[in-house]
Amino acid sequence: MQNKNNEFVVPKAPRLDRAVIDEWLSHFPELSGLDDPVWQKILDSARPVELPAGTTVFRDGDGCQNYMFVIEGAVRVQKMAENGREIVLYRVNAGEACILTTSCLLSHQRYPAEGITENSLRAISIPVKLFDDGIAGSAGFRSFVFSSYGRRIADLILLVEDVAFGRMDIRLGQYLLDSANDDGDIALTHQAMAAELGTAREVVSRQLKEFERRGWLKLGRGVISISDLPALKDHLSTPI
Repeated sequence: MQNKNNEFVVPKAPRLDRAVIDEWLSHFPELSGLDDPVWQKILDSARPVELPAGTTVFRDGDGCQNYMFVIEGAVRVQKMAENGREIVLYRVNAGEACILTTSCLLSHQRYPAEGITENSLRAISIPVKLFDDGIAGSAGFRSFVFSSYGRRIADLILLVEDVAFGRMDIRLGQYLLDSANDDGDIALTHQAMAAELGTAREVVSRQLKEFERRGWLKLGRGVISISDLPALKDHLSTPI
């Protein structure tokens, strides 16, 4: 649900029952042993969220009003440049919270990117006031938030290093291996791969044609088929 400022708003819902709380905490075991008064207030105020695939959870420039714990599905967080190029920064999967949400709540800044559900999403949401209370008054909740934040910051640094210093042929080849099904097929557009790798579509297309010229894969309409897996793997393992 969006408010008049196009910001995501958690719809009103009944309080969580014990079964939902147990499911939530099974994905976030660091929180399962907390029993301080502030944490109990958070449990009382938490609400379920269910969103279909393709829902914009937050836009670049939105204010942040809620902290969400994903228990099923995934949110793709991406940044779009003024020239139209985009890069996927990370995904928030089950058992994770969003690093940009944490950053915005702690700094009282607006989102610098957008988040879109990739499939049906189920999550637990707490309002910003309870997030602030948890940081201030619950040592266990504070520890969870900052440890989660630290892990995702490390992931983002690796992404920056990869984009800035990694060879595109190596990065693209590894992405193809990671994305291929059991038959060696990848059903992704060149634009989608470019967004994942933080480069231009033309760069991906040019590199794929080079891989095809070498006989490592075949390019088809809407699908890429790896035809020489050993040769592609050997290229990835070749020292620079």
